[in-house]
Amino acid sequence: MSVTFSDQDQFTLRLAAWGAVSLMSAAGIADSAHRVGTHGSLALTSATGPVGHVLAKAPKGVKYGKTVAELADQVLPALTAAMALLKEQAPAEADNFRGTVLVAIDAAASSGKSEPSPTLVEMARKITEALDAA
Repeated sequence: MSVTFSDQDQFTLRLAAWGAVSLMSAAGIADSAHRVGTHGSLALTSATGPVGHVLAKAPKGVKYGKTVAELADQVLPALTAAMALLKEQAPAEADNFRGTVLVAIDAAASSGKSEPSPTLVEMARKITEALDAA
């Protein structure tokens, strides 16, 4: 079965997934934000299936804001919305999307040479909570 997502659906999926990596990067300043973002991005671009095709590109023209709080205000609801739309349109892809985002945040959190910082652990918890809210 082939799944076709509207442009708006694709934007929501991209905003949610790439935004989750951006949140991890913003929370990972002490852990090298660049390394955190790189590891998370590589995980997103390694996704497969219809979700993988959508996540192969980062969203264009997104203004994430100037603070982590502003970023979270956009991304956390987008994660919940992405899961809701996938559960409705393509339930198997909901599991794929959730797994992909979790792998990305795990890759981001484990990108350092030591244990992830408490800020990364807490951000990962908030992202997981948003994914599971749908």
